[in-house]
Amino acid sequence: MNKNINRRDFLKRLGAGLSVTGLTLTGCNSAGNRTGGNSSSSAGSGEGEMTYRINPGTGDKVSLLGYGCMRWPMKANPDGEGEIVDQEAVNDLVDYALAHGVNYFDTAPPYVRGLSEEATGIALSRHPRDSYYIATKMSNHHLARKGLKGKELYDASLEMYRNSLAKLKTDYLDYYLLHNLGGETGMPFLMQRFFDSGVLDFLLKEREAGRIRNLGFSYHGDVKVFDYMLSLHDKVHWDFVQIQLNYVDYRHASGMNFNAEYLYDELQKRNIPAVIMEPLLGGRLASLTDHLNGRLKQHSPEESIASWAFRFSGTFPGVLTVLSGMTYMEHLQDNLCTYSPLRPLNDAEMAMLEDTAVEMISYPSVPCTACEYCMPCPYGIDIPRIFAHYNKCLNEGNVPASSQSENYRKARRAFLVGYDRTVPRLRQASHCIGCNQCAPHCPQSIHIPDELHRIDRFVENLKQETI
Repeated sequence: MNKNINRRDFLKRLGAGLSVTGLTLTGCNSAGNRTGGNSSSSAGSGEGEMTYRINPGTGDKVSLLGYGCMRWPMKANPDGEGEIVDQEAVNDLVDYALAHGVNYFDTAPPYVRGLSEEATGIALSRHPRDSYYIATKMSNHHLARKGLKGKELYDASLEMYRNSLAKLKTDYLDYYLLHNLGGETGMPFLMQRFFDSGVLDFLLKEREAGRIRNLGFSYHGDVKVFDYMLSLHDKVHWDFVQIQLNYVDYRHASGMNFNAEYLYDELQKRNIPAVIMEPLLGGRLASLTDHLNGRLKQHSPEESIASWAFRFSGTFPGVLTVLSGMTYMEHLQDNLCTYSPLRPLNDAEMAMLEDTAVEMISYPSVPCTACEYCMPCPYGIDIPRIFAHYNKCLNEGNVPASSQSENYRKARRAFLVGYDRTVPRLRQASHCIGCNQCAPHCPQSIHIPDELHRIDRFVENLKQETI
């Protein structure tokens, strides 16, 4: 394929590709509601119907739906060693997203086992550079963990920055973030990474030179770090800040995370646009318990459960874009329906989601977002999949409290059979020795070994029928 193709040729090729693969756009009517996969009309298919927000600093017209590039589709490596990015599938997703109004793409050096930036760069560089915005990150927390400080950390961080430009096939970055602030040891780690090393001074000069158009940071923990960074706003002028905002974390954040209501309000006071991550809370808000799903479906039968979370995040006017890691075409299509155009939540719907959040936090789920910062485990344990299976079974009612629970046999079988199918036995929780190498890297502050041991005890009790 030619490196650059014009819009007419691109749309022709896209249409041909869709007819070959059998893909159809999930239909949306003018209110943004689903009308079925075979609909001939769609609110997501017309140019200009995507909801956009204007960056007050640059005037950028940014799609409210942003593409999070942390979870690109993978396929088996032809040489038999592990997996590689399915570049053809990535290209198709990027093409479809661009054709339907999405223009913000967020990646980072460690995403997809270090493969995301290159895959994203290959897909995007086939289109005119002014048709999309690239966001990537200074992820030097990985370097600082290895003990790098001062000049060593500065040099390695600059190499990371230049590698990002090369892999993304661009000579400037639209949005650049100081990545994962607030985790690890809070303020001391922040100072080590960006202030004592001189890395922030370098990035400010890059913004002045125009190679970084917007400079911001992503916040993942200690609120003292968040407040400190905002205290520098008059001097540094943050162009945007990325926060975790969804209808659970808005007022009921867990672990080190702080309530998004406070974070968002502090950004609003300073007129700093917010970029939203984890609108689905790691997928947990895509499917709830049968009771909660039923309540949302009764209110809006044609809307997906996930669309409620995306509408919540998009309703706030200070939000520039809402990131979604869309691995599959059906996820992309559903989100396009939600934001083409956005139908903001009304007060009654906001209240219903607050009630939903209150009920959700009463369940003993694991607040894992599948970011994989805990991976790889030195003992081969697949931590995110274990937690995902447990949470899924909890939502489906397949985590029985005792052998006297209703449908105990069915729930027991569903959990155990699903566990073996989802997680190979050598990668299950029973192999955790409690080394605790994973826990310090978790943005959600999950006590990972404790949770793995809890789940393993539950599994053993199910097997022995002693629950």
